[in-house]
Amino acid sequence: MIRTMYRSGKGGFTTDIPSSHWRVALRDGEGVLWVDISQEPPEAIEKLLRDIFNFHPLAIDDALRQTHVPKIDNWGDYAYAVLHGVAYDSEAIKLGVLELDVFLGRNYLVTHHDLPLAVVDRVWSSACTDQRRLERGADFLLYDLVDQLTADYMPVIDSIDDTVDRIEDEVFDKPTRNTLNTIFTLKRVALQMRRIIGPQREVLNRLARDSYTMIDPADRVYYRDVYDHLVRLADINESLRDLISGALDTYLSVTSNRINEVMKVLTVISALFMPLAFLSGFFGMNFTTIPFDSPWLLVFALGLMVMTPVVMFLLFKRRGWM
Repeated sequence: MIRTMYRSGKGGFTTDIPSSHWRVALRDGEGVLWVDISQEPPEAIEKLLRDIFNFHPLAIDDALRQTHVPKIDNWGDYAYAVLHGVAYDSEAIKLGVLELDVFLGRNYLVTHHDLPLAVVDRVWSSACTDQRRLERGADFLLYDLVDQLTADYMPVIDSIDDTVDRIEDEVFDKPTRNTLNTIFTLKRVALQMRRIIGPQREVLNRLARDSYTMIDPADRVYYRDVYDHLVRLADINESLRDLISGALDTYLSVTSNRINEVMKVLTVISALFMPLAFLSGFFGMNFTTIPFDSPWLLVFALGLMVMTPVVMFLLFKRRGWM
């Protein structure tokens, strides 16, 4: 699907203009053209980007591949950036990464994504409803996109935080092997978030501080604001990683304590029955052939066998071993 919106320098607004008219829109230095490409064959995309926009083959090749971390390249008249959105499944504890490729020129914005992106749809609808957003230029449209993309990170962070809280309660209540699996899954999710937020933060830092001819210096403050949000998200994510590591340490400690409790009980039981084994082995449980043949000796032996573990139990209790 290819959709377009165009605001001319004279204030006219139109959508879904054919690709044959894109060159006319690009020659309008005061206008703004936004082309959004999604789920199109790579051959068709490459032809449009090469023939109409004259993008460098390396930049086009990067845009057609979905294996990059967030980055930005300055090609002089335009900039190419890779941005990542996230989608989190709290039930399966799985983080999905959605790549957005962006070409930013003085009077145009080209976005490409293989999968549907809600953030692009939101900004598109807002621009169609309030056409004044296009008056501020293509660089402000890009700001809208990265701002909305960054805002979608916070619900994911909150959801991960809720899962960590649930796991912490489960660790103290009744930890199972599934609890350990969940902790390791959360560690992988937090690490994946770190690998996304860190490079994307550097992309926004460059947009806010470097000299790009296609970005109005007055608009850099908006990119700096998004950069500050990503810095805060990176700090929160690091805190979550610490909490997850703490939950793992707590799980191991609780499990070790439970094993120690079991071993203590088994040790006490063994200690209580050791005198019984000694006494029964000493007398042989045969009171008719021993030198002191007496029926009272049987009673004495049985009483000794009963009292010995009782006395030992009370002694363990007094010393605090139980």
